[in-house]
Amino acid sequence: MQDPLPQVTMPNFSPLTLCITATSFAVSQFLFHFGSCWLSTRFTCGFTKLNAKQKIEWNSRTVSTFHAVVVGCFCLYILVYDDAVNANPVWGDPFMVKLNVAITSGYLISDLLLIICYWKAIGDKYFVTHHVAALYAYYYVLGEGMLPYFGNFRLLAEFSTPFVNQRWFFEVLGYPKHSLPNMVNGVLMTVVFFIVRIAVIPTYYGRVFSTFGTEAFHRLGIGAQCAWIISSVSLDIMNVMWMMKITKGCYKVLYHTDGILTKTQKNGKAE
Repeated sequence: MQDPLPQVTMPNFSPLTLCITATSFAVSQFLFHFGSCWLSTRFTCGFTKLNAKQKIEWNSRTVSTFHAVVVGCFCLYILVYDDAVNANPVWGDPFMVKLNVAITSGYLISDLLLIICYWKAIGDKYFVTHHVAALYAYYYVLGEGMLPYFGNFRLLAEFSTPFVNQRWFFEVLGYPKHSLPNMVNGVLMTVVFFIVRIAVIPTYYGRVFSTFGTEAFHRLGIGAQCAWIISSVSLDIMNVMWMMKITKGCYKVLYHTDGILTKTQKNGKAE
């Protein structure tokens, strides 16, 4: 008698998760096409002077900032108050984390669609790769309930996004690089980037190493294990590289003494 075939486990996307993802997508689209323009014209007259491509990127970054603030705060709340996830980082009850990841997934799908539709203005192969890879990783959280603590922990990095976007806003509005608003934002960007992406590395990998050899870790399977570890290490290598560039840029601005503003090219890169 032949052994029965192993059952194939189907992903479990709850109706609530799908609804939140769809809502996040719709809100992101609304903010891009309508909300950002309406708010921006009331906050600064400089928005109306931007060309079509700049307005597209402006709206995209506005949505990005809104998403980062919402998800970042939700992430911090979960890390502090969600005892189930903190007690079992691999298989803890992922309900709250799923809600947060669903918000991010809806935003990523929306942004990916906008990148494709407005490729000439905001097209970037790196962002396409990033979004697709992130959505693949979040599949394990949303569909399988795996690694809720670690999936949520990574969203701490969103706290640095508003400062990165604000740097671009100041640049496109014509603020001098050494103006006080630009310098304050640059220092805050450097400090926050370090706190949420670099300083947390020992804490993150301390929890990672604590799961090695446990039953919970073995239940993940080799596929999820490799995807988790490889993506984590790769992301942190990039974070360290970005941190070095940001620190050098901040140092040059703060200790600029020759009185001549550095000439900038597109995207704020110094010549």
